Amino acid sequence: MQPLVSIVIPVYNGADFLRDAIESALAQTYPKTEVIVINDGSTDGGATEAVAKSFGRRIRYFAKPNGHVASALNYGIANMAGEYFSWLSHDDMYDPDKIARQVHALESLDARTVVYGDFESLDVASGIRREHRLPAPKPEHFRWFITMSSEIHGCTLLIPRVCFRECGEFNTKLRTTQDYDMWFRMSRRFKFVHVPGIVVTSRLHPGQGTHALRDIAVEEGDTLLSEFISSLTDTDLEGASQASPARAYGTLASRMQVRGYPKARNTALALAAARLQGGPPLKSMVTRLCIAATVYANSLRPLARPAIRAARALMQRARR
Repeated sequence: MQPLVSIVIPVYNGADFLRDAIESALAQTYPKTEVIVINDGSTDGGATEAVAKSFGRRIRYFAKPNGHVASALNYGIANMAGEYFSWLSHDDMYDPDKIARQVHALESLDARTVVYGDFESLDVASGIRREHRLPAPKPEHFRWFITMSSEIHGCTLLIPRVCFRECGEFNTKLRTTQDYDMWFRMSRRFKFVHVPGIVVTSRLHPGQGTHALRDIAVEEGDTLLSEFISSLTDTDLEGASQASPARAYGTLASRMQVRGYPKARNTALALAAARLQGGPPLKSMVTRLCIAATVYANSLRPLARPAIRAARALMQRARR
């Protein structure tokens, strides 16, 4: 028997793009879906509500006071009837085979699996499209992957409902990182598997939250990534990086420096230093030099190159 999939569309003042999102959800080739639209307290004079209600009984429509994205997603999950959950932003669109392709993939996977796919971005102003093909890390390396790189698009996921029963709701205190917080929590109990293929078109436009909430996004991201780094296990670190925990933390610190997250960078550096305490003095010193040179290579590239060369030479001597 084919499982029912609930497509949840949270929207706030989104009358301009909402129709396209709903139509793409209704156009799915997979036959057993329900489309749930959550109006998160829109203040556009009823324009968003009018678009949603124009679809009549083809969708399930709910209106609630404004509580932001996490709150709207939680509301949709609480009211969904499906065995699987699929999130669709009001300004994005699904490929017609999105649900069918992912349900088919799940048939050959462990029942405790979340799948995610690739996507394309569409710049509304220029019309330029860009494909985003994601790597496929092993499930046991997923936490390292999403700590190193925030590439996953939340609307490409298909999630068993049981994940929310075991891992809880989206964190309503987070305005811009509620999705990555959830995926990290889920990945402790469930496998995340990449299914190749573009399944979402993501619109880029001035009104989307990533622009309007940029400062909040940077602060929240820095704090969240710092928490991720602190909670990675030695298995997470060594398995994915193929290096000692100290060197793995150094790699994370370098990545956080590049991405502009100083708090997360400092957390990784502190953990690297802690792992080096009590080790062989020369090896510890060389590792510190390598980490420091790598971390600052992107901001002080001309000055860092000699330091990197010197550190590598010392490392070769230490290995002899």
